[in-house]
Amino acid sequence: MELNPREELNKKAMNSFQWFIIGICILLNIIDGFDVMVMAFTASSVSAEWELTGSQLGALLSAGLFGMAFGSLFLAPWADKIGRRPLILICLLISGFSMIAASMVQSAFQLGFMRFITGLGIGGILASSNVIASEYASDKWRSLSVSLQSTGYAIGATVGGLIAIYLISTFGWRTVFLAGGISTLVMVAVTYFALPESLDYLLARQPKNALEKVNALASRLGINPISSMPEVMVYQQQSKSSFSKLFSPAMGLQTIFLWLSFFLVMFGFYFVMSWTPKILTSTGMTTTQGVTAGVLISAGGIFGAALIGLISSKIRIFYVQAAFMGITALLIVAFVSSTTSLNIALFLALLLGIMVNGCVAGLYAMSPSIYGADVRATGVGYAIGFGRVGAIISPLVAGVFLDSGISPTTLYSYYAIAFILAIVVVLSLSKSNAKHKQSYPFKSSSSTV
Repeated sequence: MELNPREELNKKAMNSFQWFIIGICILLNIIDGFDVMVMAFTASSVSAEWELTGSQLGALLSAGLFGMAFGSLFLAPWADKIGRRPLILICLLISGFSMIAASMVQSAFQLGFMRFITGLGIGGILASSNVIASEYASDKWRSLSVSLQSTGYAIGATVGGLIAIYLISTFGWRTVFLAGGISTLVMVAVTYFALPESLDYLLARQPKNALEKVNALASRLGINPISSMPEVMVYQQQSKSSFSKLFSPAMGLQTIFLWLSFFLVMFGFYFVMSWTPKILTSTGMTTTQGVTAGVLISAGGIFGAALIGLISSKIRIFYVQAAFMGITALLIVAFVSSTTSLNIALFLALLLGIMVNGCVAGLYAMSPSIYGADVRATGVGYAIGFGRVGAIISPLVAGVFLDSGISPTTLYSYYAIAFILAIVVVLSLSKSNAKHKQSYPFKSSSSTV
């Protein structure tokens, strides 16, 4: 009896081809990190040029996040229909050309519209690359693989911040968008020639020549070829719609908890990432110092995403995630209270970056394991999309609070509460997931990664 390729891949050691695919996913996330954070790093310059209020700037910061929500909700599910790889290519083209167009705008409205279009592409890329990283990993190293993929966001945001500091001071803020657009289009070629289609997608959807493609991948993955496609995957393909599966009796509660986890963490995360440079500037720091703090928060994410992945290879990811969120809440309060001392503020910015980015990486590591291959991109995409709702609201709420005269210390404290609430939700998700695996042991082992 032939062993299902997915089951064989789950149990074998990771080979160089699998790590190569993870590397491509990291590169995709690097581009996304740059494209997402470019508005935060150019916020002061854009605001000064067009004399924007806090609410207007908040709307600009939210425009890209609004697009990401739409991309996650309406583009990402197509990865379960046409494939992970084709959708990534389409979304890269959308993001690349809209970033270049953003460098040519003449008003805040035009910039906001281009940020929305860029967000559409990013939303599709994030969900699909996250799923591919999970699907090519073994059971033992899945959390680490997805977390490493998440480091790309922090790397892109960090490098983007350093590039932004130079480009803004030398050529102006528009060149930052231009550089991001060109880099994104370069990734179209890299993805086209280097990234294979997901093995899980081929098994679940069985497109034309699926058997030949699966066996070609099998030889590169170091697993045995198969003589026919597994029947269990055919059954999944013919079952009910992807979205309705997310709220089936077996999955509904987990889906709700996952959505709430993304909402709360993204609500806090995007406030920290989007507003920190501008708020620090308003407290007396220079623009360069404010951006530097933002860069350090992003740089901390490189270590935070890898750290949560390493710990999760030994300890259940849900418990590690809860611990990271608790520490993040404490650091948010400590960070805003330290702005009178530049050195302490920058040090705490680095620590905060490690923890807050680790929280996001933990969400990405948890989410693919909850769903089967036939609905995985849909499930992850909707979870990310719901999280974007929190990300969209976050900068807008902060802008309104700041315009009303609330102090930065009080504002940061409010956002710390979001991470405390998220702890309760994640632990509830952990309990629900464990109960699901006990109730559906066969389904959990055969249909989830």
